[in-house]
Amino acid sequence: MFEKILIANRGEIACRVMATAQSMGIACVAVYSDADRAAKHVAMADQAVHIGGSKPAESYLRADVIVAAALACGAEAIHPGYGFLSENPDFVEAVETAGLVFIGPSASAMRAMGLKDQAKQLMQAGGVPVVPGYHGDNQEPAFLSQQAAEIGFPVLIKAIAGGGGKGMRLVTQRSDFAEALASAQAEALSGFGNGAVLIEKYITTPRHIEIQVFGDGAQAVHLFERDCSLQRRHQKVIEEAPAPGMTPEMRAAMGQAAVTAAQMIGYKGAGTVEFIVDASDGLRPDRFWFMEMNTRLQVEHPVTEAITGVDLVAWQLHVAFGAPLPLMQAALSINGHAIEARLYAEDPANDFLPATGRLSHLRLSPLARSDSAVRSGDIISPYYDPMIAKLITYGDDRSQSITRMVDALDNYYIRGVNHNISFLNALMVHPRFVKGDLTTNFIADEFPDGFHADLVVQDDPAIAVVVAASVHQLDCERAGLLSDQLEGHEVEPSNDWIVAIADQHRSVQVSLTDTGYLVELDGQDCHVVTQWSLGDPLFKAVINDVSVSVQVEPAVSGYRLFYRGAEINARVISPRAADLMKHMLFKPPVDMSKFLLSPMPGLLVKLSVNEGQEVKEGEELAVVEAMKMETTIAASKTGKVKSIVLLEGSIVEQNDVVVEVE
Repeated sequence: MFEKILIANRGEIACRVMATAQSMGIACVAVYSDADRAAKHVAMADQAVHIGGSKPAESYLRADVIVAAALACGAEAIHPGYGFLSENPDFVEAVETAGLVFIGPSASAMRAMGLKDQAKQLMQAGGVPVVPGYHGDNQEPAFLSQQAAEIGFPVLIKAIAGGGGKGMRLVTQRSDFAEALASAQAEALSGFGNGAVLIEKYITTPRHIEIQVFGDGAQAVHLFERDCSLQRRHQKVIEEAPAPGMTPEMRAAMGQAAVTAAQMIGYKGAGTVEFIVDASDGLRPDRFWFMEMNTRLQVEHPVTEAITGVDLVAWQLHVAFGAPLPLMQAALSINGHAIEARLYAEDPANDFLPATGRLSHLRLSPLARSDSAVRSGDIISPYYDPMIAKLITYGDDRSQSITRMVDALDNYYIRGVNHNISFLNALMVHPRFVKGDLTTNFIADEFPDGFHADLVVQDDPAIAVVVAASVHQLDCERAGLLSDQLEGHEVEPSNDWIVAIADQHRSVQVSLTDTGYLVELDGQDCHVVTQWSLGDPLFKAVINDVSVSVQVEPAVSGYRLFYRGAEINARVISPRAADLMKHMLFKPPVDMSKFLLSPMPGLLVKLSVNEGQEVKEGEELAVVEAMKMETTIAASKTGKVKSIVLLEGSIVEQNDVVVEVE
């Protein structure tokens, strides 16, 4: 086995590879950029090498520097992780030319699958089903428009060198095709250096199901499927294995197609064959089509590891060292069900825009596997993917895995940056998800106006009321104990309260018991068994024999609670105060519509207007870029540009004023 390897990556995947390699007695070398000097993967490594500036192009994409680092430190092989150079055949050749081993497939296999159009032509020739579409070289707009019409709308325009939703456009009618094509080609050229596209039939009830394959260059096996249908902006949010509703016939057909794809190119290492599935009539063996092959380890590989008991990184290392496949197909089986949720630094209520900043507090959930490369005090920078962690739960069946994920999310504590935990929990408890009714349109269908975390708790609204009342009672009792120490300032604690959540006022009576509190709500007794103490952000209790974990933090006028996908602002006040509030005058908010604000922190890469210019509602005024994603700032109303507050090239924070329109 290798004695020392270099991991040509950062973050969670670098830590993941190191964990397995070090457990096998292999020394690991990390590489790091300026922004990652104090990163977890650097601290975890046996040796670390600085490779350049914070931008990926100055560090993690510098193949020559990475190869030189591996040679200098005596590494025998390079593991690419995922992203960056992991699917770059030129990098593979540079590694091998230097006399090192690339822990992954050959350059020829990568090239065969690297461009979507060529890959689909190859698969079609091998008998693997492919979505109807045009995958040729003719990129003339008029020709492509005609091809789209012959395929039949709706169609997808997709960059042949793309990924992550970039260079992809859905077109529902021919009149919109030219504009969508120009936009997709421009984005593809900017993002991948290749503006070529293909046209595919758009499946109206699609599911994204992929097959994990593994080869040793001579033979290949599959390790069953993963369902990755829950996506936003064509990026995965929730993945699970096995796929809900999968039949033995469908699994066998998809598995065989994926193995055929791998064997056709002499595949070596871990890879994923992705299929689009028409779920309009259940899962049928004649309703799936090849989309693409990812020639690397996938972000969601832990769910496959959970249900098969296989360490895919260990397999990668063994096969790269020259060993044959550790297990053949007949020895592989599915046990249980696993779900992975991707925790991101982003704002779900603001179109999932990425967030940056310092993680002031991070407490990983003890109830599940957490693959993470950040710690309390670390900074989420604007240079890389904003992932905080991957949370993976496993159960005997899907229901148990969902329950464990909900509990784990409730116990995950993050402060300092916006994050998507409430959104992930809302997905987990959504009746349609629980039922297994999944499509790639799920999030768009169920949250058409975006996600707003000030929802009423879905499964039991009384939980928030009872917890807020219990926390407030303990707060008041502590205040009473302190006041008794000052003569003349004694406070008689009350037991009657009004809990105000949104526009609902609920009357409660709270009394102390030997094990916690008794809260009377709507004539019903709620027994709260808890040992919670003030200052602990996680309120753990048993309420009427139901275990709950509610995150609690003080707010300006009460408490902010986080539970089951809901973010709830609760005020606990006396009945007299509640009565007085009815007579308070309402003050309308200040009109801020004339100020165009940056929706996220980042770089102001483009100003599209000048002072004095007339603009129409919806017209582009500026573009902000962060974490490889551009966001347009558009005029909220028709008017004239009164002033330009920030110049092109400026670093902006979220809600900075960029342009004022009168």
